[in-house]
Amino acid sequence: MTVLVTGAAGFIGYHVSSRLIQMGIPVVGIDNMNHYYDPLLKHARIAQLNLIAKQAHTDFILVESDIIDEQVVHATFSKYKPSSVINLAAQAGVRHSINNPQDYIQSNIVGFCNILEACQAYSVDHILYASSSSVYGGNTNIPYSEKHGTDHPLNLYAATKKANELLAHTYSSLYGIPATGMRFFTVYGPWGRPDMALFLFTKAILNRLPIQVFNNGDMQRAFTYIDDVVDSILLLLDKPPTENLSFNTSLPDPSTSWAPHRILNIGNPYTVPLMEYINAIETALGIDAIKDYLPIQPGDAPKSAPDIHALEQLIGYKPNTPIKEGVGKFVTWYRQFYSV
Repeated sequence: MTVLVTGAAGFIGYHVSSRLIQMGIPVVGIDNMNHYYDPLLKHARIAQLNLIAKQAHTDFILVESDIIDEQVVHATFSKYKPSSVINLAAQAGVRHSINNPQDYIQSNIVGFCNILEACQAYSVDHILYASSSSVYGGNTNIPYSEKHGTDHPLNLYAATKKANELLAHTYSSLYGIPATGMRFFTVYGPWGRPDMALFLFTKAILNRLPIQVFNNGDMQRAFTYIDDVVDSILLLLDKPPTENLSFNTSLPDPSTSWAPHRILNIGNPYTVPLMEYINAIETALGIDAIKDYLPIQPGDAPKSAPDIHALEQLIGYKPNTPIKEGVGKFVTWYRQFYSV
């Protein structure tokens, strides 16, 4: 079995690829190594994957290209014939989407359509693809359930992730491609993205600079440790969805389908207030943060929390890493990686 991981040099893509390689599963990665954030971190992740592959005597091959290049995508599928695909390549970030909409249209929609076309052409057994908790948008019915509507996005990033779910369902319906959409909730941990709060806060606190605390600190998130996300993905990998033969077309349930397509929340069900999160960082660093309290940013939701009963029922697992433990592991990695 060979697994194709798009976005292999990204945060989640690196961790998923690492675990697969350690399990002895060959991995083909696609990544454009773009400059959305420091590419040195991406190159360091790839170097680490090559080292892990050498130690595990397992193949890791990186195709350095963009999934918006249709010819490269099809050539990669044709050459390596992956049995499964984990699509994690995307232009990430809510705030970046406000000023750079075309980045999201190209990568998240055009690129994802190329992946789906290749999955159809080369008869992939299962595609798992990254969606996001941001698709719940203006919904204030907490916790978010896969049965809830997702037709009121607050930003373009969320809209493109909703579009991914619609595209995947269409391909599942037309061609019978088993597809699982994964709505991730605020993933954090070692090798994380420099544009996310944990990275930004840690760097600022160590440099004795103020941190920006939006909505005056009145925010809550389902902070989900990276290992919990990887465990969930790997448990789902060999559980492709099947058609729901009892699907009621007169009362359609958004969480299921007559097609082999499903949507699942993947997140820690225990929400954490932002100020508690910041306190965990301060404790791990042994330094008090200088806080700059600001209004909520456009496109942000003040609270986000998942209902993960469907995930737990399917794979017998739920994310549960405590915030202090996860933040502590990130800070240890950060100090080592940056020699702080």
